[in-house]
Amino acid sequence: MSDTRPQRDVRRTLPSRKRIALIAHDGKKDEMLEWAGRWRDTLARHRLTGTGTTASRIAGQLGLEVEPLMSGPLGGDQQIGARIAEQALDLLVFFWDPFAPQPHDPDVKALLRLAALWNLPVACNPSSADFLLSSPWLDRDYEMAIPDAGGWISERTV
Repeated sequence: MSDTRPQRDVRRTLPSRKRIALIAHDGKKDEMLEWAGRWRDTLARHRLTGTGTTASRIAGQLGLEVEPLMSGPLGGDQQIGARIAEQALDLLVFFWDPFAPQPHDPDVKALLRLAALWNLPVACNPSSADFLLSSPWLDRDYEMAIPDAGGWISERTV
């Protein structure tokens, strides 16, 4: 076992119609709603999912179809994390509040760790989300490298 990290030699193609997760802490929900309103037409071309109140507010106030998951503290962050690990998500827009400690901070850290591990594009504020949604890759297939999880597991069990 020469390296404790999985090699990034597996290719994954993000489809032209992206699966986008939308999450916002309580202190950032209005900011998320304002941002999503500016990008409403663009977001409507993609498959959206979101945690708890964020999903229901975006769907209700903007008329976008958003698959609702559980609230973050009740497991919604972990549901999003599972989708990242299963390559069932393509972008993460997560407006987290740096001023408010969250009771589920370990879940938030785990979610961001999975996004980094699986090379998933992440935006954590309106500016970075603007850059993600204005990318020429948003509406095209995009090939990226991800960890070779199977190879890593087989090397560790030898």
